[in-house]
Amino acid sequence: MNRGDLEDILPLSPLQQGFFFHALFDADDTDVYTAQFVFDLEGPLDAAALRAAAATLLRRHANLRAAFWHEDLSRPVQVIPRTVELPWEEVTAADAAEADAIVARERVRGFDMTAPPLLRFVLVRTGPERFRLIFTNHHILLDGWSTPILATELFMLYVQGGGDAGFPRVTPYKNYLAWLARQDRAAAEDAWRRALDGVDGPCLVAPEAAARAPRPPERTITELDRRTTRRLSRAARRHNVTLSTVLQGAWGLVLGRFLGSRDVVFGATVSGRPPELPGIEQMVGLFINTLPIRVRYRQDETLAALLERLQAEQTDLLAHHHLGLTDIQRAAGHGARCSTR
Repeated sequence: MNRGDLEDILPLSPLQQGFFFHALFDADDTDVYTAQFVFDLEGPLDAAALRAAAATLLRRHANLRAAFWHEDLSRPVQVIPRTVELPWEEVTAADAAEADAIVARERVRGFDMTAPPLLRFVLVRTGPERFRLIFTNHHILLDGWSTPILATELFMLYVQGGGDAGFPRVTPYKNYLAWLARQDRAAAEDAWRRALDGVDGPCLVAPEAAARAPRPPERTITELDRRTTRRLSRAARRHNVTLSTVLQGAWGLVLGRFLGSRDVVFGATVSGRPPELPGIEQMVGLFINTLPIRVRYRQDETLAALLERLQAEQTDLLAHHHLGLTDIQRAAGHGARCSTR
């Protein structure tokens, strides 16, 4: 990349730093942080307009053009070129099995973190007026909240031929990174240090898993029936807690029973979108963060009291969700064992 093509150099968010580390550390293995979304489309399709819409997405959202560099630097950065070529491929599949094979092929193809953009599109024709659009990206660019925003914008752009005339201006991801830089790091470290006081290390359910080779993630879905869902919702409202707190408390009790401990810590993903930042709801990028959830309970404590206390403890940490997990662990001085003083 020559200097004239350089638009910006930005820091990484906390989870971006984690993803970048894993991309370098697991360079010889399948990158489990390669994400993929598949859209089955029926009806007449203007492939040229769809391609133009995808190219417009790259032009509008600078952070989608990011490359990630670390060599000869004290910390990694994301480098934003002014322009990149859209990775776009159009193929025809003879049958559903061949279309599925193309999806699988794209899933295992990795990305060179220094060669933007870390995303690609494949449009597969599967029959007369039947198509499959495969969008593959590295998770370091996008989180789950951003994906439907991006998909909606893509198809809205397609409707008007790929151009963005009349579209609202994008709120840039760099605004969020600037917000991160303004946060009180010392206050956040102190808050997490207090929250994890007495914990010496992680609760390892499967300590041998760290030695295993990375594997692509799989999805397990469990659906609750309506009656159970209504009962849980009513119970949560009665005690002024969220369903998320109910699930976290239940999971903490399960882990505690499994590990033989009344004080357990596990990870949970938060949206990471500060409500005070204008335009945050529609911003595209990686905002999520993975943070510790600590569940402590006593035998003489009711479940309702446990959940109310858990929610109060988590509420106190809301202002400090921006701190990265590595920094939290460092501030808390964790070792490698699961125990409490």
